[in-house]
Amino acid sequence: MIEQRTKIIKIRVNESEYFELVQRSLKPRLAEWMREHCLGAKVPRANTVPKIDPALLRQLAAIGNNINQIARVLNSKDWKPVERIQLFSLLSSIQRELSFIKSENTHDDR
Repeated sequence: MIEQRTKIIKIRVNESEYFELVQRSLKPRLAEWMREHCLGAKVPRANTVPKIDPALLRQLAAIGNNINQIARVLNSKDWKPVERIQLFSLLSSIQRELSFIKSENTHDDR
């Protein structure tokens, strides 16, 4: 029997930290990746692994890397608060669109 998880850990991160964590994550769920990375816990794999076109995945990763570089520049420059909010909002919108594209192009081999 697997021990049920009852404890919750909440952390606050800024937009660029969040983007960096998502980029580093090798798992679809950030919490799953953090458990493996921080605790060395092996998460049981499902019987079926979703597949995605490797070429699309490389393109999404490249776009994600570019977004991460943009976020770093945003944090290093002296931007007005309104400009910063607008740009982070645009980055969040792009991230949502990329997630949608990825989910639309992911399929199970069943």
